[in-house]
Amino acid sequence: MNEMTLPQTNSADAAPKSVEPSGPQGPIDRLFGLSERGTTVGREVMAGATTFAAMAYIIAVNPAIMSNAGMDRADLVSATALAAIFGSVVMGLWANLPLAVAPAMGSNVIFTYVIVKQMGMPWQGALAMVAFTGVLFLILSLSKLRERIARDVPEALKIGIQAAVGTLIVFIALRGAGLVVQNPSTYIAMGSLRSPPVLLTLAGLLFTPVLVARRVPGGLILSIAVLTLIGFFVPGVNGKMVTSMPSAILSWPRWPTSTFMALDVGYLISHFVVALPLLFYFLCAEFFSTLGTLIGVTGAANLRRPDGSIPNATAAFATDATASIVGPLLGTSVVTAYIESITGVQAGGRTGLTSLTVAAFFCLALFFWPVFIIIPPQATAPALVLVGVLMMQGLARVDMTDLVNAVPIVLTLLVTVLTNNLINGMALGTLSYIALEVSMSRGGRIPAMVWGLGVVFIAYAFVTAQIF
Repeated sequence: MNEMTLPQTNSADAAPKSVEPSGPQGPIDRLFGLSERGTTVGREVMAGATTFAAMAYIIAVNPAIMSNAGMDRADLVSATALAAIFGSVVMGLWANLPLAVAPAMGSNVIFTYVIVKQMGMPWQGALAMVAFTGVLFLILSLSKLRERIARDVPEALKIGIQAAVGTLIVFIALRGAGLVVQNPSTYIAMGSLRSPPVLLTLAGLLFTPVLVARRVPGGLILSIAVLTLIGFFVPGVNGKMVTSMPSAILSWPRWPTSTFMALDVGYLISHFVVALPLLFYFLCAEFFSTLGTLIGVTGAANLRRPDGSIPNATAAFATDATASIVGPLLGTSVVTAYIESITGVQAGGRTGLTSLTVAAFFCLALFFWPVFIIIPPQATAPALVLVGVLMMQGLARVDMTDLVNAVPIVLTLLVTVLTNNLINGMALGTLSYIALEVSMSRGGRIPAMVWGLGVVFIAYAFVTAQIF
């Protein structure tokens, strides 16, 4: 998951004891450097299974979210798994790091609810925009601009955007499950406690955090499975149960025919100015998510070099970028490295063989697509709430007594949620940051990138005012 932070672990405690090769090194050992990194094939496979359990929820959650954009849910299950397989295999073979890759949480919400449902962009045009972002990210990954962006974007803007997306995920999850409803007097209100689906959601909101807090392996996917099973016995609307019966348990994998190569590049070109702020969001979200994940996972695995640099960092960034080009071709949003990979590191994963194992489990998941498409929103909402909460952990690093930090963050977060529009929040957050720095006679400290972003948001406001 890409855009969230898990509790940090002591890397020394997480590191396994060195394993000395007991005999001649085989081809797998030589390919991945198992002996060099003090690990074994068995340990890597176990680590891959652990990572998959921690991130398998994406197979259910990503299609549940993106199907609201009008895309076929069954095809989205296949596209999600195929994108994860491609990204994880390339990460394992090219970067040789224990990093699993899959469609990013947060970006799928923006894709569906901001770009498609609010802005009215067809999902085909939105896929083209994501693919174009992947191309930009690939160029960035292979150049020295990567270090400059990491240095120049202010922490307040990065944290504000991430926290805003996390809050928006929570709101959308609760609304989709019926726990938050419209009210003519107060605009929003709590759903009826007489409603069995609402009660199921409430039970999940209490049950799921307990699993995660107690570090139950695969806590999120376990929560989704339990709530889905209970849904077979909970009455929903129109006399039907919350969870409907699947057509089958196992079935041959289906190719995502309706979404494969469905990109509308022409729409992106004709609406490029409107798409520009979103291109910036996807680019920054993917870049900083990958950077944070690389730092966290390689640190926990004791893989950083003595000078603190990350081995094969360029290959890891380029893998994320390439996967974010292939993902939209298959029919899904931004693809990124998952911070849940830390769970595999804690189980002993140290090489790309861990990533290949994750890819193998996603291959198996393709045969269970009939089950994934019947998972109800009441089962996925608690997992989404946990994802949103974890995405807001960056707020702990902010000095809220400094208005230059506090105002942009609060405006970005609240305006995004209250207007249900990320661009509104990003615009006010960025412009307020510029105004505060200028008022403090510190305009010279504002990076050129931020000035440019301010101009983009003003141009965006003007163009959208003429269109809408």
